[in-house]
Amino acid sequence: MTQDVLAEGAEIALRRDPLWQGSGAETVDEYAVWAANICGMACLKMILASRGEIVPTIELARRCTDYGGYVVKEGSIKGLIYAPFVSFVKESFGLRAKVMTSVATADIPAILERSRFFIASVSSSIRWPESEPPSKGGHLVLVTAASAKGFRFHNPSGHTSATQANAVLAPADFDRFFANRGISVEI
Repeated sequence: MTQDVLAEGAEIALRRDPLWQGSGAETVDEYAVWAANICGMACLKMILASRGEIVPTIELARRCTDYGGYVVKEGSIKGLIYAPFVSFVKESFGLRAKVMTSVATADIPAILERSRFFIASVSSSIRWPESEPPSKGGHLVLVTAASAKGFRFHNPSGHTSATQANAVLAPADFDRFFANRGISVEI
């Protein structure tokens, strides 16, 4: 639905998503509120799926909210808040995760040598790698491999198959979007 969300706005497009019931939301309205705010839970869902665990995304978001990973007030959502997320995934799924700040793009290959995944804070405009981002951060992608040649990642808000699963950017291009923070995750 990313193309529709970009064209029409989340409020309108997400209410038409025929797959909303599989999200774990109780209503289409709940889905529309959460869907634009759960890139971190989409990353977690992918991590859990790599272990054969399938958990609805909004169910994950609700459970993470109980730990303080999101702050929900009157239809607005603030988060993902990293430290409570780390506690949530440790206690709920036995994952070893660590909040990382001041991370240089060049550090990510070494992080992935120690951890299976890196949830990276990037600009959502990473879906258009030829563009200059207006800012860094605000969106999360799941980095699965990194080397001096390229960074491979899954982007929950990719708008084409090439920008969703196993997207690859050169390190210098990834760096233009990367906010130098994220969460390393071992399974």
